[in-house]
Amino acid sequence: MSKTTFAYGKDRLTCSVALSLARGETQGIIESDTRKKIEKCRLAVEQMAAADTPVYGINTGFGPLCTTTISADQTKILQRNLLISHAVGVGDPISAETARLMLVLKLHALAQGYSGIAVATLERIMYLLDNGLTPVVPSKGSVGASGDLAPLAHLFLPLIGEGYLYDSKLHENSTNFHAASDILKIEPLSLGPKEGLALINGTQFIAAHAVLLVERFHRCLAQADVAGAMMLEGLQGSVKPFTAELHELRPFAANAHVAARLRELLTGSEILEDHLDCDRVQDPYSLRCMPQVHGASRTAWLHLKELTEIEINAVTDNPIVLDEHTAISGGNFHGQPLAIALDYACVAAAEMGNISDRRVYLALEGGHGIPKLLMKDTGINSGYMILQYTTAALVSENKTLCFPASADSIPTSLGQEDHVSMGSISGRKALQVVGNLEKILGIELLTAAQAFEFRKPLRSGPLLEEVHRKLRELVSFAEVDRVFAPDIEIATRVIQEGKLLEWTYDLAEEQSLDFQQMQQGPLETF
Repeated sequence: MSKTTFAYGKDRLTCSVALSLARGETQGIIESDTRKKIEKCRLAVEQMAAADTPVYGINTGFGPLCTTTISADQTKILQRNLLISHAVGVGDPISAETARLMLVLKLHALAQGYSGIAVATLERIMYLLDNGLTPVVPSKGSVGASGDLAPLAHLFLPLIGEGYLYDSKLHENSTNFHAASDILKIEPLSLGPKEGLALINGTQFIAAHAVLLVERFHRCLAQADVAGAMMLEGLQGSVKPFTAELHELRPFAANAHVAARLRELLTGSEILEDHLDCDRVQDPYSLRCMPQVHGASRTAWLHLKELTEIEINAVTDNPIVLDEHTAISGGNFHGQPLAIALDYACVAAAEMGNISDRRVYLALEGGHGIPKLLMKDTGINSGYMILQYTTAALVSENKTLCFPASADSIPTSLGQEDHVSMGSISGRKALQVVGNLEKILGIELLTAAQAFEFRKPLRSGPLLEEVHRKLRELVSFAEVDRVFAPDIEIATRVIQEGKLLEWTYDLAEEQSLDFQQMQQGPLETF
């Protein structure tokens, strides 16, 4: 079956389409009218390079060397030197998927025809993507302004026969990599005027991390509602705080959305019916305030998604070439618009872990038909006690990662770049926090399922019963102590792979439940 195609420089890119391109599920193309636009801009740059009028980055040096004139015959040397001199990244390499996302995002930006790049250079980038050749990019070294210079330099070294590549065809999921000169069977490119600058100037490192965060954070948000609903059932909490009329009085869209999802997850529950007239007045906040807390984090996610999708459709290098007479040296490379949003999302993700840990702790207290530590024979058994130590450690680590990187700025380039965003650090930290959140939610799922078991023979609604049944195919009920680390690994993979969504959506579609229809709209789709 033929792949869906995406026209670089022309179609609108979304986070999901960018991921599909990076994963090889969608085929990127450059259409003929786009090629003409790119070629027209390329010709304009060549004319500027040959003229006597200084134009930044075209016939001058870079950064503090912007007043140094470069002759036409030195231009190609300059572009090569630009890539090799800026490839100063350090630290562990970013994932191959992140690097491929960077290629996709840079292709789309350059193909819009304002950067002076040659079509042949874009075709070489597409060649890397289409043939599973992924550049090795160190994770540290960008300050998030003047573009993500060091990461992008490493990303494009293979175009000139330098740097390193993963070859996914030869080394599937391997951490081994090879010199580009050993793998590539084609001649290195000789870059023309401005091409090196166009390649390394831009926000694609920050934006690639933002795209991944949009996907992974959304998966956590949607599954936190499911795990939280199961925990509420296990602890015989009340559905009343999720009443629609209550949330109409404080009409935050995300809060109302979460409340509606919780109501649907709990619909048809015998457990709820069994304690409608009990003497418990209200639940602790970690149960009762799920719409408010989960909803606030969803609002942060939505803001990040909206800003990210503006950024990945933007032209972020410098200078921007509008026509043969006009090249504007501006600041579209500055990462501040995403840096602040990433820091906001980082805090929102940490808070999801915070409230999840509180529900885990609550489950261990016992009472209302649930044994302390979620195991009947404690004393000789520790039960689920120590799993909460792990969530506590992860929550605390996340708090230390929440300092906003965008609050800092250190001048670079001899003061020419006197304010930088540090957005690259914002993106890396936010993904670390979400990685911890996936583990916290996995542990909550285990404890919620254990508590849920003690409500038998009463049944919950069909959606939560299905989740519990599917989870029990992977992790058994714990009668006595055992090594819980494998259970945690399995539950974490369930969260990372979005299995709770798959299980609930499949059943909702099969039984024509409203829950399936709720997955549309800005708070769910991307």
